[in-house]
Amino acid sequence: MSVVESVRDRLGAELMRRVAGPDAQRKREFIHGSSGVRWFEPTSPIGTVHGDASMFVGGIRAIMMQSLHPAAMQGVADHSGYRGDMWGRLASISNYIAITTFGTVRHADQTIEAVRRAHESVVGTLPDGTPYEANDPHLLGWVHAAEIDSFLTAHRAYGARRLSGEETDTYVAQTAVVARRLGVLDPPTSAAGLRTTLDAYRPELAGTDAARDAINFLVRHPDLPLAARPAYLALVGGAVGLLPRWARAELDLPHVPLLDRTASRMAARGATSTIRWAMAPGHAHARRLQRQASAEGAA
Repeated sequence: MSVVESVRDRLGAELMRRVAGPDAQRKREFIHGSSGVRWFEPTSPIGTVHGDASMFVGGIRAIMMQSLHPAAMQGVADHSGYRGDMWGRLASISNYIAITTFGTVRHADQTIEAVRRAHESVVGTLPDGTPYEANDPHLLGWVHAAEIDSFLTAHRAYGARRLSGEETDTYVAQTAVVARRLGVLDPPTSAAGLRTTLDAYRPELAGTDAARDAINFLVRHPDLPLAARPAYLALVGGAVGLLPRWARAELDLPHVPLLDRTASRMAARGATSTIRWAMAPGHAHARRLQRQASAEGAA
């Protein structure tokens, strides 16, 4: 193995550990190598988007957008350990996305049911006394819409290959399969439907003190070695640059001038390209596992 390959393998392993947890390799084998029927082909639009390095930017943007719903943010503030275990929470989310995208139907359904059970205890009240619950279909609808809009927006900006209009509609429809099972009553099934859904939620959204505190923590306290922080900040800058102007204002995030925005996008593109390079061997291994599982299922 060359020095370059060794560096790539170490970086890829560390990235996987950060986003999937300390047993990332075992999870990869389980998700991609288990035999059984799957909802989606790995090469379909949902596999293309969710398997791309642009998800690192998309995931950060999704957290920022989701925090703008006061009920969603209050649930995180009241029940989540994002301050003490930000990376553990990220690993839980990334594993959920990986299993529901690439895993078997049986394992995906089990994971969704586990999330629904966990949500049962996430209840409380907003500062004005309004009750909230994480399994509320309307609230789940916002979390879903903000998430897939963020993944698509980041993929358009930093993905290895842009989706066509038809593929974008297919992606939204594929994510609706998972959303319905989680409890979203009428998830969008096209890009136009997604835009309509996002617009419908706009009057409910606001940057609360809890949201601004959470995003400030996300930006300033990533719990990373100093050497890794410039790359992380490049991803954060890329995510902030993809937010609507009103969302940046609500979260007290700075307006980025055109020149700085261009530099930020170049830095984020460099970071995502490096991540894509580092994780290429792992993705190749996942594809081998998928082919093997498919062959076993057909036998």
